[in-house]
Amino acid sequence: MTAGDSAWVLRHPKLLALAAGLLSATGFAPLGLWPVTLACLALLIWIVGEAASLRGALLRGWLFGVGHFTVGLNWIAHAFTFQDKMPPQLGYFAVVLLSLYLAVYPAVTAGLAWRYGASRTRAVPYILLFAAAWTVTEWLRATLFTGFAWNPLGVVLQPLPLALGSRLIGTYGLSAVVIVMAGVLFVAVRRQWRTAGLMLAPILVAALVCALVPPTRPTGKAAPLIRVIQPNIGQQDKHDEASYARNFRRLARLTGQVGPTPRLILWPEAAVPDFLEEEPWARARIAMLMGPRDMLLTGGVALIGDKEDRVIGARNSLFALMPDARLTARYDKAHLVPYGEYLPMRPILSLFGLSRLVPGDIDFWPGPGPRSLDIAGFGKVGVQICYEIIFSGHVIDAHDRPDFLFNPSNDAWFGSWGPPQHLAQARMRATEEAMPVVRSTPTGISAVIDADGRLLASIPHQQAGAIERVLPPVGKPTLFARFGNLLSFTFAMLLVGLAVVIRRRAR
Repeated sequence: MTAGDSAWVLRHPKLLALAAGLLSATGFAPLGLWPVTLACLALLIWIVGEAASLRGALLRGWLFGVGHFTVGLNWIAHAFTFQDKMPPQLGYFAVVLLSLYLAVYPAVTAGLAWRYGASRTRAVPYILLFAAAWTVTEWLRATLFTGFAWNPLGVVLQPLPLALGSRLIGTYGLSAVVIVMAGVLFVAVRRQWRTAGLMLAPILVAALVCALVPPTRPTGKAAPLIRVIQPNIGQQDKHDEASYARNFRRLARLTGQVGPTPRLILWPEAAVPDFLEEEPWARARIAMLMGPRDMLLTGGVALIGDKEDRVIGARNSLFALMPDARLTARYDKAHLVPYGEYLPMRPILSLFGLSRLVPGDIDFWPGPGPRSLDIAGFGKVGVQICYEIIFSGHVIDAHDRPDFLFNPSNDAWFGSWGPPQHLAQARMRATEEAMPVVRSTPTGISAVIDADGRLLASIPHQQAGAIERVLPPVGKPTLFARFGNLLSFTFAMLLVGLAVVIRRRAR
């Protein structure tokens, strides 16, 4: 970095921060340009380090975050086109407004790194502190105010062998690795080749080890046959009464013919508009599609009534249906989407014309959290409905570990960018937990993911189809499965400790 370069940065730091943030989001699916993300983060590390004050560092980190989240979350605007109670144009405003808030977390990261690590002569401690702060603030983003864990930075490594490192340090720990990799690029640009080599060496070794890790071994237990259904029913047709019969015929056709082998049939979130607990005819209609030893899991709505049988709420649920039309189990979504499935502070916000995106005036209520359903003949199934799958460390009942995780979802809201991003995060959960993940969505991307995060089969976005195959085997509990995000925090503290040691030895 020459004096001329630094002078140019000092003249345009805000513009550079915003531009770097905008481009950094291209590392996520569907583009997957992770080297661009590394270059943009290296630029962020540079311009934050050049800040003359804590206020300047905070502002540069915040502007980076505004750009980063505005591009990465552009699919949210698409969801507003499927409701008529608010102007669809409000979706673009919602994306920007959400990004202005989420950008606070990169701002705090930048401020902490500048306050305790920035130095013109010692880049390594600064980079390590930057990485540790990013891990902690990213966890906070996923936790505070119900949390919004979409697109943690570590997901950009999902296509690489390093993604298996999430079994040791979690996805938030991988985010720190991404920052360190960007730091390597930063010191290389400064022509500090020896420092860059020393920082890069452990990353290359870790990548090699991850690449050589053998795939999950079968347990020897007979693998059940699953059939995953993607009916390609758009959001505009899901709640259209004139389309109900056509939608069901499509589900029925894709469910396929009864064969000699028992099948676990998997339908997506909110696959049927009927109330399965209250309407026996609806259960009987589905049961007619099943063989005598089949089981079917489908998304639906469970109604909540008061003592006078008035409906006062609902749950976004998954039901297990037997061939004799009996319901044997139910899972209720625990992590609901604010403004999507319920309207916070409804009495106040409704006065301003705001509404939730899902049709209806009754809010959904949350369920108790992760639990495993024992499905006779098919083992234990963990369930995470739609958006729940993005919350690292909160998807499995650790005391009743399932044989696989089913993620019924409705990505029809999410435009073209949301579905591949959702799939990438589901693959990270598979890797972290050594747990097969099966996704069924109305419009895609439905998929079967093995316990190493590999995509074994999928149905492209906006295509109808079915996947029929044996379920991949579950792996033994990983370190992350046992200790969760404590490992991410431990890794962040190790980085802080290493930064302190390096600074003291340099004095």
